[in-house]
Amino acid sequence: MSRRATASALFGVFALVAVAHLVAQLVAAESTFVDVSQWLLMPLLALGLALATPLPRGRLVTFTLVALGFSWAGDLAPDLVDGDASFLVLVGFFVCAQIVYIVAFLPYRRDSALHTRPWVVAVYVAAVVALTAVCASGAGVLVVPVAVYGTCLAAMAVLATGVSRSVAIGALLFVVSDSLIAVRAFVDGIELPAMGFWIMATYIAAQVAIVRGVLTAHDRGGRSYRSSSSLATATDVGASSDG
Repeated sequence: MSRRATASALFGVFALVAVAHLVAQLVAAESTFVDVSQWLLMPLLALGLALATPLPRGRLVTFTLVALGFSWAGDLAPDLVDGDASFLVLVGFFVCAQIVYIVAFLPYRRDSALHTRPWVVAVYVAAVVALTAVCASGAGVLVVPVAVYGTCLAAMAVLATGVSRSVAIGALLFVVSDSLIAVRAFVDGIELPAMGFWIMATYIAAQVAIVRGVLTAHDRGGRSYRSSSSLATATDVGASSDG
């Protein structure tokens, strides 16, 4: 089987695991399957991306793979560490993921909202300030890591606008997903029905949209890969759109 065919198959498996995970979030949110299926998501997506991009890989693909690795570590954190330390470890790994995404997207900054649409930057800054303020009383001493993570997340989202529309949408969905996590963790009296489902749906869609956009940018750079239909199917999980 060729690398391209194997990548397509991995994206297909990823889509199946993602759908199964989201269904489990709705019908058996506390089941072992929810944990195990979540552990598989980022490795499958990263392996698909790695096989879809032959060596030598460019900076964008390489750093995206590293960011997916840190995201996977963040997914594992709640099951490996107990108590408040679990949240700090989770935030720490995802801060690393966002920093790596920032490094990956930095070369595209001249085409990003940082230079072309300052109002987008203002919206993200306002969102970070508002989220930190809403979570402050419940977060206590954890408000500092929350603010730091929110700042990194907003910077990543702003720079993502320079890569492609798909990457920008993925970054926005990342902001939505992590905002839901913060609200669930620190704001009393606010609990959406099936909150776990919405957190994971937006998170999965975010990572898929980013990977699709990275593959598109990789292809525009003269590589041979063409986005597979399996990854397009995976993108539909969580209702994101192509860039």
